[in-house]
Amino acid sequence: MIQLKTMLNCIDNSGAALVECAMVVGLKRHARIGDRLVVVVQEQRSSADAGGMSSANKVKRGDIRHAVVVRTKYMTQRQNGSVVKFDDNACVLINKSGDPVGTRINGVVASELRKKKWHKILSMAPMQV
Repeated sequence: MIQLKTMLNCIDNSGAALVECAMVVGLKRHARIGDRLVVVVQEQRSSADAGGMSSANKVKRGDIRHAVVVRTKYMTQRQNGSVVKFDDNACVLINKSGDPVGTRINGVVASELRKKKWHKILSMAPMQV
């Protein structure tokens, strides 16, 4: 469950490492996997992590962006009765039209994104759980 002031890892190569939830878009009280957020970039990836390409960072500290939740620590129950729970809260930055800001995703994403119609994020991810 993601709510105001929750810190999330950013798992794409947009340049953000850690973001803070500023608002959940919609009428829900909290966000789950596949929901849209407004986030503030708190930490930028260092240039050593990006392979020495600091000009490749598309966002900087303090930027306000939209994001989609791809992993949560809170348990999510599926239709078949199984339960999925991740080690961290993670998101992917998107622009206002819904396209991902980054070109790569590092790490797994939940397959609940398929129901929420985030097919571009699913196609960029290396693995779905």
